Amino acid sequence: MSDRPVFVIGCPRSGTTMLQLMLHSHPRMAVPPETRFLVPAYYRRRTWGDLRVTQRRRAFAQWIATERSTKFRELKIDKDEFVRQCVEGPGSLGSVLGTAFRMYAGRFDKPRWGDKRPSYVKQVDMLLRLFPDAQFIHLIRDGRDCVSSLKEMPWYNLDSFHAVSTWAEAIDAGGRLRRTLPEDTYYELRYEDLTDDPATELKKLCHFLEEDFAPSMVSPREAAQVAVPQHKVWHSNTHGDVLRSRVGSWANRLEDWEISLCEHMLGDRLESMGYELTGAPRPSKEHVIACQKTMQKRKASRMRKAMRDRLNRLREPSPVAAMLTSGQCSLAGVPQQRSELAEPAV
Repeated sequence: MSDRPVFVIGCPRSGTTMLQLMLHSHPRMAVPPETRFLVPAYYRRRTWGDLRVTQRRRAFAQWIATERSTKFRELKIDKDEFVRQCVEGPGSLGSVLGTAFRMYAGRFDKPRWGDKRPSYVKQVDMLLRLFPDAQFIHLIRDGRDCVSSLKEMPWYNLDSFHAVSTWAEAIDAGGRLRRTLPEDTYYELRYEDLTDDPATELKKLCHFLEEDFAPSMVSPREAAQVAVPQHKVWHSNTHGDVLRSRVGSWANRLEDWEISLCEHMLGDRLESMGYELTGAPRPSKEHVIACQKTMQKRKASRMRKAMRDRLNRLREPSPVAAMLTSGQCSLAGVPQQRSELAEPAV
């Protein structure tokens, strides 16, 4: 049986929380609510010093467990035990981070963990540095539905141009991953197909994950009580049955100019993913220029961040890759402890 970490990625509002719950409903997999420590920890990795030194691992683990912004509390695991396991574990950035998720899976006596955060779709290179044996599931939804849903979120304070750009970036990132990653590492799944025939799509997904299909995955309502925090009211639909009621609802939720903009700016991408266009009129020149400028600014920002990261890679104080799973240990050339190989008792 596989012990590879699994990451759910995609544009925000594409159904990633629903898929998270489906995976969490599998008897061998645990996928927690979204946390906020993995990405910041990576980009601040020079701060932690040489994690092969016990005291540096302790300080890093304590930051994860006690810093309010990390949302470590969502995992509901013992802070002291987490720090202890990190201190006694391998000296690498990914090992400390992976220990948190492994302990979360241990809460449910499950041998395998995952994580879900839509923005990971643009950070797969970073995730593979941390967890080189990871698998990625890219959930894709009609960009017009994503744009319309994003606009309605209480936490989304950007405009329609940014929402259009967000979906385009996710699709473009997926295209690069499809071309460069092995077939056993990257998997694409359409939201519309998953909600239309959950059992069939989940059986195919389990084959990719090297897991047996579990019927419990089709109706993940119980998992929502555990893996979706109550304050996230925008995920209320995940507490019910899997429905197709929101498929295509963009037609009534977007303004005419937004539909025109989506189909003009995203048309090729939409059709390549199997979504039909309405033939909406061409958007105004002002809207097209505004959207293009937004896309260019966002791209420039990503390129600056990537450049800083490449420079930081030349000055890393300690190993980055995790050494917890069988695949990670094999890649690192280190033996895996016997206690880590054993599956939890059922």
